[in-house]
Amino acid sequence: MSWSLAGLLVLMLTQSGIAQNTKGYNLGDAIADFRLKNVDGRQITLTEFRSQKGLMVVFMSNHCPFSKAYEDRLTGLDRKFSSQGYPVLAIMPNDPKAYEDDSFENMQTRSREKSYSFVYAIDETQATARAFGATRTPEVYVLKQAGGQFILEYMGAIDDSPQDGAGAQRRYVDEAVSSLLSGRPVQSPITKPIGCAIKWK
Repeated sequence: MSWSLAGLLVLMLTQSGIAQNTKGYNLGDAIADFRLKNVDGRQITLTEFRSQKGLMVVFMSNHCPFSKAYEDRLTGLDRKFSSQGYPVLAIMPNDPKAYEDDSFENMQTRSREKSYSFVYAIDETQATARAFGATRTPEVYVLKQAGGQFILEYMGAIDDSPQDGAGAQRRYVDEAVSSLLSGRPVQSPITKPIGCAIKWK
């Protein structure tokens, strides 16, 4: 890898124009249904998760070093919270023509190699990423189900330590889901995602 994670982090932080969610959903919005292709070939819709209390939607990609750095942490979040009604739904939003690593076939390979415990689906039209207002991989949206709708309660980073999970001082997604499960408001509902820019068609 020609870029170190630290070098990439400096690059991301110094890039201009990284406004958070300038378009897309805002806190408290109801999320519209979507249909995506999972790595097992099945079509996945938001309505399929209606039996859950909520959902951790993560936009991630194969090629991005930040996404790779968070893979094990995402599996940990899924294993911790899916049994409590908050599974992870990972979505790959990039144009695969920009990076061959992000092709559907390579998504399938990565999912097998890393034994993903969660759904990993491709956003072929990029319509879902645009609807959410996602700009980076990884970027997370925590949804709470209320009255048959999924409501946006948190958006941003997974935690405050992109390079080293053990060094995280704030585990934003863990905190958000724990608060929602306890019936409390999310303490920090918006944080700044750190990662690779989504590659639009």
